[in-house]
Amino acid sequence: MTLTLTRSDPGTVLFATGTLTWFALFTSLALAAPPGALPFGVYDPNGGFTDDRDVQIEHLFLPWEDVFLPSLLQADEYAQERRRNVLVTIEPWTWTRNERNTSATLIEGIFNGTYDANMREICKTLAGFKSPVTIRWAQEMDDTSGQFIWAQWNPETYVAAYRRVVDICRAESDQFDYMWSPLGFETMAQFYPGDDYVDVVGLSVFGLQDWEQKILGGEQSFDDIFAPRYQRALEFGLPVVIAELGYVGDAAYVEKWNQAVRSRISEYPELRAVLYFNQQEVYPWPDDFGLPDWQFPQNTLEPREARLSD
Repeated sequence: MTLTLTRSDPGTVLFATGTLTWFALFTSLALAAPPGALPFGVYDPNGGFTDDRDVQIEHLFLPWEDVFLPSLLQADEYAQERRRNVLVTIEPWTWTRNERNTSATLIEGIFNGTYDANMREICKTLAGFKSPVTIRWAQEMDDTSGQFIWAQWNPETYVAAYRRVVDICRAESDQFDYMWSPLGFETMAQFYPGDDYVDVVGLSVFGLQDWEQKILGGEQSFDDIFAPRYQRALEFGLPVVIAELGYVGDAAYVEKWNQAVRSRISEYPELRAVLYFNQQEVYPWPDDFGLPDWQFPQNTLEPREARLSD
């Protein structure tokens, strides 16, 4: 499994912008990974972790429409220079919001072959990578918020679509690993594509202190959120990775999360890596809590800077 790294192996970080047309190669503030022995990765469009040798996995996001494929080769070079493996999240839409399909149109296009060429060209480009590549397609399919047009499909439809995509990529290379990546809700098992199509299970874990206090009645720890999702993931007998991680709160809240996210090796023996989402949220948090800024160090708020601006 590509993302299973040695816990002592150093690394670093690379980041692509939203359109993958240029890279943030420097930053005014050098950041460091939270302490711990678990392998650490980042999605970091602003390059905050560029020089952190503790980063071992480079996370790229791209849409399968309107993607500038040559930039992927730049990403590979960047990852090689920093001794990183690459996780590629491929979202089946365009990032131009007013041009996005409906869910029904996307489903029809997948099964009538409209998007086969898109996926084939992406995978053909990824096949040229020298860095090890894990592909994560159509993440968080169990999400109920409505932000993704591929979420909450009939499970059989999602499974068939996922398998079709993997089959297209396998025709281009036998060197990819595949991450199936639900949020981790109770319904996640319904969307499992099968052992032949999954090498690693990815989960998402986000903590927002103010929302937890005001909506849930009390803040949650890393373990409060992750533990039940991890238990559900164990059903599949595969390595587990936190594919997206973020947390925002006051200094004490953030420090508790910092100390937990890479140090729970004995509690979560199948957890192989954590990847931080070092960018401001792009979809409003529920209950009018705006767009949390997960980026270090902005994720540490002043005592009553709790209400996040949108």
